[in-house]
This record gives sequence, C-alpha cells and structure tokens, in this order.
Amino acid sequence: MPIHLHTESPGSAASVPLRSEVRAEDTWDLTPLYGSDDQWEEDFRTLQAEYPGIEGFRGSLDSSATCLRDALEMEKAVDQRIEKLHHYASLRVTEDSSNSVALDREARLDSLLVRIGEAFSFLSPEIQAIPDGQFSAWLADPVLADWVIPLKKLRRLKPHTLSAGEERLLALGSAAVRGHAETFSQLTNVDMKFGAVRDGQGRERELTQSSFSSFLQQRDGAVRRAAFHKFYEEFQAHQFTIASSLASSVRADVFYARARNYPSALASALFRDDVPLSVYDNLISTVRKHLPPLYRYFGLRKKLLGLSEIHHYDTYVPIVGDVSTDVPWDGAVDRVLAALTPLGEEYTKTLDHGLRGGRWCDRYENKGKRSGAFSSGSYTSPPYIMMNYKADVFSDVYTLAHEAGHSMHTWYATRSQSYQNYNYPIFLAEVASTFNEILLTEHLLRTTDDRRMRAYIINRQIDDLRGTLYRQTMFAEFEKAIHAAEEAGEALTLDAFKRIYRGLLDAYFGPDFAIDEELEIEGLRIPHFYGAFYVYKYATGISAAVALADQVLATGDASRYLSFLRSGGSRFPIETLAEAGVDMSSPEPIAAALRLFERRVAELEELLA
Repeated sequence: MPIHLHTESPGSAASVPLRSEVRAEDTWDLTPLYGSDDQWEEDFRTLQAEYPGIEGFRGSLDSSATCLRDALEMEKAVDQRIEKLHHYASLRVTEDSSNSVALDREARLDSLLVRIGEAFSFLSPEIQAIPDGQFSAWLADPVLADWVIPLKKLRRLKPHTLSAGEERLLALGSAAVRGHAETFSQLTNVDMKFGAVRDGQGRERELTQSSFSSFLQQRDGAVRRAAFHKFYEEFQAHQFTIASSLASSVRADVFYARARNYPSALASALFRDDVPLSVYDNLISTVRKHLPPLYRYFGLRKKLLGLSEIHHYDTYVPIVGDVSTDVPWDGAVDRVLAALTPLGEEYTKTLDHGLRGGRWCDRYENKGKRSGAFSSGSYTSPPYIMMNYKADVFSDVYTLAHEAGHSMHTWYATRSQSYQNYNYPIFLAEVASTFNEILLTEHLLRTTDDRRMRAYIINRQIDDLRGTLYRQTMFAEFEKAIHAAEEAGEALTLDAFKRIYRGLLDAYFGPDFAIDEELEIEGLRIPHFYGAFYVYKYATGISAAVALADQVLATGDASRYLSFLRSGGSRFPIETLAEAGVDMSSPEPIAAALRLFERRVAELEELLA
C-alpha cells in the first residue's frame, strides 16, 4: 500500500484521502484473519464443500446424546469458519464501500450463507422436538457438558421455533427481506454527496457523514449552521427513498415477530436476552420524569454561548471554547490507558499493544469508508476497531475509550469461555464501553486543577450522558412508536415518520428550544434503526456502567468487573449484571445516572458563574 505523504493532521485535512493514500501503520492489520484475498477464497471454497455434511444428521438428533453432540460440534466448526470469513469480508467493505472486489466478496458470502442457513434450518426444530424428559436427561450426560448453556438458551425458543419446512422458508427469504439495510448503507455512505463547507479558518473542507460532527463543534455559529443545513439538504433530496427503506425495515421486524408467534416486534427483540418489557418501559418513563434538568442544561448552554436562540447544531460545540482540543492519535491512546489503570496491568498492556504495534485500529477517514466507529471481534482474531479519528474533535478520545471497552470485553471473553459461550449480547457490550468513558472522565478531572479545563471535562460528561442516556432513550421511544404503528395497521409514510419524530423532539428538547424543520427527518438517517431495539441498550448500558465505575473507584478492586468481562455470554444479561452488583430490573440505576447528570449541570453552572 503506498505511503501517504500528506503532512497535515487527519483531523484538519482539506480533503479526504483515497484508501490507497492512507499509511499502512494507520490501518488495521487483517493478516491474523487472512494473509491475502487468495487465502480467503480458499477458505470460502472449503466452506462450500464442508457445510453439506450436516445432512448426515437430519432426522437423527433424537437418537442419542452423542449424535446431538456431534451435530452441534459440526455446526460449531462451520460457524467458526463463517465468522472468520464474514469478519474479513465485512471489514474490507468497511474500508471502502465503493471497492467492487470487496463488495463482490461480501455478496458471494451472503448468498452462500442463505444456502447454509437453509441446510442447517432443521437443527433447531429437531432439537425442540426432543421430549422434555429425554432432553433433561441428556443435559445431565457428560457427553453434552460443553453444550448445556447454549442448549438451555435454545430450549427457551421452543414456543417460537417453527416446523423444519417453515424454518427453511424463513432462512431462504432472509437476504431478500433484509435487503433494505444494504440499500440504506450504499445510499448514505457512497451515493450521497454533501459538498463542502468553509470552516472557521476560511478553508473549504469536504462535508461527509464523518466530518459533520467536526463542523458541529466549530466555534463559529455560522459554520455550524451552514454545515447543518447543507448536510440535511442532501437527506431531504432523498427523504422519500430513505423513508421507504426504513418502513421496509420495520415491516420486516414485524413480519418475523408474527411469524415466530411473538406478541410484538419489541417482545421478540427482548426475548432472546431474557430482558423483561418492564426494563424498556422503565427506561422511557424514568427519563421522561427527569427531563427538566435537560431543559436546564439547554438554557445554560444558550446563555454561556451567547445565543439569542438555541438550535440542534448548537448542542455539540464545547461550551468552554479556549481549551485546546488538538489531540493526536498517540496522545489519545496515552490518555485512555492512564484512565484505565484501575483495571490492572494485564488490561492496559494488552490494550496498549493492540492500539499501537498490534494495529487493531483503522484510525482515520478515507473516501468510501463507513462513517462512525465500531469494534468488531471474533473468536480467533484481534478485536478490531474502526474509527474516523479527528484530532480536533475531543469526543473522538472518548470514542476510542468506548470502542476499546468493547474490544477488551471481547479479548477477555474469548480467553475465558468456549466458542459457544463467548459471544456476549449487546446489552452487556454497552456496559463495558461506557464504563471506560466514565473512568476517562474521572481520570481527567483528577489530573487537572484548572477551573476552565475542569468545566470543559464536566461539559464533556454532561454531553456524553445527554447523548447516551437522553438521546438514545428518545431514539428507543421512536423505535417503539413506529413499530407499534405498523402493528396497528397504520401507514409508515414520510409524513408519519416526521410527525412521530417531531413529537419526540418537542418533548425531549423543551419549549425554549428552536427546532429546525429539517431535524424532523433525523430519524431517517440513524443506521441503528436497521437493527431494531438496539439503541436502548446504550442508555441501560451507561446506567449500569455508572454503578460499576463507582464500585471500582470506591473500592479500588476491579476483580468483580473483570469477572463480568470474562463471563462473555455464559449467562443472560440481567443475571450477569446482578452478579456484578447492579440490579437492572429496577429503575434505580437509570435514576442514579440521571442524578449524576443533574449534579454535573449544577457543577458546571458553579464553575462558570
């Protein structure tokens, strides 16, 4: 890969480089997955030849515990190969969504996965058909000792498992029914062009989904306003298409829920993690009761920024503007590692290696690269991190801490659990990530006495709580409302989406907030809505993380938290958090996190009085 010789920092570059222009050391090293595309192709052919062998077990799973064990072991071997192939293929598309070779590779795998899903679709119905007494006896047989946990989880799904023929049809149709997510991704990440905006220094910079956040943190209100309106102009130009895509996604969720005999799409989404509906409803009702502190914060922000009225594009710029936030990559890594020292030497040394010499992270934006950030791990490879790091966006330091939390969660789980038990649910993943952000804030506050720097850091945590707890709960309420509308037979048109979203904007931003009309289509551009009922886990996650961080910092003992990381997916999430000392069946952790928000707002008022 050619060396990129551009000398400006990635956060202030005037244009976005091509993938071929990015320095190798700034990208992730995928050779632990496959040393070359040819190796991937060889493994792909092996998978094609391997998976039909499952047919030898059809109709015989009830014959003996040994036969069931052998079938599960074969499924595990195929799953591990699929995980590795998919991991590599998806990361290559992430690098550059316009790369036709990568897109072809991913499409061929997706097509094969449909056929594999069809071939393996008999497993669950046959296992569910084993008589209860026989099934219970087999669970006590040592031959199935490694499979007790996944078999118990699978058995819970018995009321929602269809006949073998019906399961085959659902497997065959999955790619077609879920195609709207790929359409949305290609439209928003590749086809849509947002033009350019002049920054506070008068330089013309390309506006992208990634750089949008940087523009919203500019001190010049005119720059923020121009970026906001230009950004949403492009979405307005495609709003009917995107509304249709989101409506299709909601219909697919409702279709699968009804096909599997769940009372609602929400109930279907929560069932697999054994999360009661009351947890979702408690979140929304508790946040709704604590909206006045949020209105108070918006009023404080408006006053301190000297605004005649406050708009959405004014809610991301730091209130304290004369604190340098030019943090290069290595500086961000140093800050994160220092903050995580309470977790011990193994944790910090492993993470240090991964973020530097181990090349876990693809650091900077390039043309065609997916926007945002994520952590993506698998059982036998490094837990990779995708970022679009910008030195002038201080929140990216927090993003690094957040994604590092995910990656280290995966690192510990893969070393402590079997393959079938390592994969933790998203409900728990968001605890590990936001936990790291809280430790980062506490570290930064401990290491400075400067009044304005402390105000800056507190403002950062306020905005983090606002974005993760308040904002994600608003998103969760939107998802609940649009799915309920579909289930009630109402039309999910562009106007319906805008009307529902506008009602939430009015409620969550309050009477003294100026809401631009374009913001009504914000709900159409959120990628997480294509994986329904995901975002509430950010809000519950940060609430649990606040409690766990308080525990570690108060006692100096991280053993209980590290045990939580090691547990992977070996228990259901509510039980796992209870073992770690947090009762998420109660609204109290939510209320405690909201009280932290209110307390921080009061501290900020005092610091900047």
